[in-house]
Amino acid sequence: MTSARFNAFCKSLPHTAYVMQWGGAHVWKVGGGTGKVFAVAWFDRSADAGITFKCSGMSYEMLKEVEGCRPAPYFASRGMKWIQRVNDKGLVDRDLKIYLRQSHHLASLNLTKRLRRELGFE
Repeated sequence: MTSARFNAFCKSLPHTAYVMQWGGAHVWKVGGGTGKVFAVAWFDRSADAGITFKCSGMSYEMLKEVEGCRPAPYFASRGMKWIQRVNDKGLVDRDLKIYLRQSHHLASLNLTKRLRRELGFE
């Protein structure tokens, strides 16, 4: 997935905000600029894109065994259920979009109840 396609897809999800941080990472949040991170991607011409997303416990256990996926550096080392796709050998873009939607939903659950109501998530 290219950076343009990744960013366009994440932008299409409701109530998202984009920021570039952490040394050039494309960071997407749900709930605005101070919201909750649901996707992070690094794009480098010399390597495959690293697309990182939050997932359920069951998805995490399954995906960490899929070729081209691994527990996300930094996130998973802190006990969080985040996966990083480093290539599309085992997780094609179509399926990645499903997981990005799920990540968006999971991150929205961590917004305050008030913000969730204001944004129409409840």
